[in-house]
Amino acid sequence: MGIIKPLPDLLISQIAAGEVVERPASVLKELLENSLDAGATKIDVQLEEGGVRLIRVTDDGGGIAADDLPLALARHATSKIASLDDLERVASFGFRGEALASIAAVARVAVTSRQSAQAHAYRLRGEGGGVEPAALNGGTVIEVADLYFNTPARRKFLKSDATEYAHCDEVLRRMALARPDVAFSLGHNGSQKRRLASADFPHRARDIIGDDFFPQARALDEAAGPLRLSGLAALPAYSRAGRDEQYFFVNGRFVRDKLLAHAARQAWADILHGARHPAYVLFLELDPAGVDVNVHPAKTEVRFRDARGIHQFVFHALQRTLATPLAAAGNEAPAGRVFVPAAYAASRQAGLGVAEPAARAYMEFARAAFAGDANAVSPAPTSAPTEDAAAPLLGYAIAQLHGIYILAQNAAGLVLVDMHAAHERILYEKLKAGLDAGPPATQALLVPLVISASPAELAVVEEQASTLAGLGFDMAAAGPREIAVRRLPALLAGGNVNELVRKLLQDLADHPASRVVEARRNELLATMACHGAVRAHRALGLMEMNALLRQMEATERADQCNHGRPTWVQLSMAELDRLFMRGR
Repeated sequence: MGIIKPLPDLLISQIAAGEVVERPASVLKELLENSLDAGATKIDVQLEEGGVRLIRVTDDGGGIAADDLPLALARHATSKIASLDDLERVASFGFRGEALASIAAVARVAVTSRQSAQAHAYRLRGEGGGVEPAALNGGTVIEVADLYFNTPARRKFLKSDATEYAHCDEVLRRMALARPDVAFSLGHNGSQKRRLASADFPHRARDIIGDDFFPQARALDEAAGPLRLSGLAALPAYSRAGRDEQYFFVNGRFVRDKLLAHAARQAWADILHGARHPAYVLFLELDPAGVDVNVHPAKTEVRFRDARGIHQFVFHALQRTLATPLAAAGNEAPAGRVFVPAAYAASRQAGLGVAEPAARAYMEFARAAFAGDANAVSPAPTSAPTEDAAAPLLGYAIAQLHGIYILAQNAAGLVLVDMHAAHERILYEKLKAGLDAGPPATQALLVPLVISASPAELAVVEEQASTLAGLGFDMAAAGPREIAVRRLPALLAGGNVNELVRKLLQDLADHPASRVVEARRNELLATMACHGAVRAHRALGLMEMNALLRQMEATERADQCNHGRPTWVQLSMAELDRLFMRGR
């Protein structure tokens, strides 16, 4: 007698359910996807005890015909695909025909549905029940009760009701972001938790993520051949401790994809502290034949045919968006789902006019060169504003506060700038651009600077001479415990050379030269920029402050310093009025 036996159908379904039905949120995801595939414009979700006791999803979709109801709970029965070609180009959320059957294997399921052509609704109960007449105006109601009632061991692995509800809420948030045209509502234990009306993407994203995200969000909408990436990407000022606000959709489907996550992380790498995580809502659209969504029954994993091409497209699209100079940040909304936050509307406000004190000061000083001191900013543009000229985004400097902050007036109100952080970013981008263009411009010191050094630092100077030369430094041992610095990058000639050299040698000692040149080049340049930037408590004149503002507007990634901190903030006139209770 053979020992290999076919498994019972129920056990097969229960095994399959282990891949599809991980927790109540998994059930809710499958039900919401079915509602969206059915063309629903309104979806109501009611939960009890975190969804363990009951999940009820009501939609106004096309409904299920009475004759099809028994097949709705059958394994591998679906209306979504009919051939391998359909599977390879599937555009619907559901397509396996496993979800409802797997759910029915571990819970008590009832389906009530009515198509517009039917005289009344029909109801089907799981567990071998038949189809019977029911009352329903239209659409479909699916009830999933007592999850894991017949597999108590798996039920023990569920968390508290509050935790399971939170997972369900997150599933609904993702679906709502993907489909802002659909109205959603969510209730838990008889209490209404969410009510999202049909809206455009900006309003839906604001409802889901919150108001704090938008002042720091940049819109993007880029295309290359069949690829399109759109959505919102937050600047580092809105970075997060976790990945809780990272939403990536591929052809409308929320995914967790390592390739896409890596591309996004790389795009933020140059502006975000390593311990923080970026926030974004991004939509990648491509030919369905170019992505395999049939990787796992949970359908949150995908596989791209051209993985490298997708990675590079996403990385460069995000990098360009995050690197856009402030002066180029407009107020027009690109086509599609995205828009530009109001924080950047200042660049489109009317000009301040030459009668303003700040503008007069700018016209007086802007033409003068702030040169010869590499610890200073470069000269301001030669053209002065006129009454008809649009005010620059960062406006015109009016004062310096405690030698740390620049106060500027723009059309929207008051701008506060951290001068060291801003200059650090400007120097960093110049150092990168200079190194990319070839050997950096250097400046010889009239008298070599002699710095005391440890034996370890002397060894680094000797061993890494070629690396140091490539970065623009000429230094050598000047004695048993001294280093002579003869030449350094021109951009850094006015900085604290002693401090800069010591930090540079420390970085070279900690990491092999090959790693510094290849993987750690930007980190090293960031160190150089930090120690070469204008220091706190240094008094700047209006000419210097305005020159710094103009350079910020023309510099990529000028919203934040090399460590991910913001370089400037805007206080609108309305915010200032509220501080002083004006108008009350």
